[in-house]
Amino acid sequence: MCKSACVFKLQDIQEITMTDHSGSCLCGSVSFKVTGEFNGFYLCHCKHCQKDTGSAYAANLFSQSAELVWQSGADTVTCFTLPGTRHNKSFCKLCGSALPSTQIPGLLVVPAGCLDTEISMVPTAHIFLSSKAVWDENSEDVPRLEGLPE
Repeated sequence: MCKSACVFKLQDIQEITMTDHSGSCLCGSVSFKVTGEFNGFYLCHCKHCQKDTGSAYAANLFSQSAELVWQSGADTVTCFTLPGTRHNKSFCKLCGSALPSTQIPGLLVVPAGCLDTEISMVPTAHIFLSSKAVWDENSEDVPRLEGLPE
């Protein structure tokens, strides 16, 4: 087998293992692309995440190597860091949707719900369970509906 065939096969393997994800905000003003792999997928139950999502927990993907490219609306993205903490959030100024954050050097944090592409990764762990919302304690027993109740 010649060298060029070997190089071609290696490039094929690299293309298969490289992952691209796209995402956007609710109003469509911001769109982005993430190229690379996620290292972890955490469901954070801390009080800060409860406040900034308005729900029981935040679902965030973490990567130390993936690259983020804003495709549109980069000037519409703003960030908030809670004083005295490492807790931060990037979001659309127009609709408030959570967006990827690069506020911690060397770490890309992507809210799972802002992705438009499917992810095959299952959550790595629930974290900060000591802060779990009391009303979420037995949520697995609550009836499940496909849409709004009638």
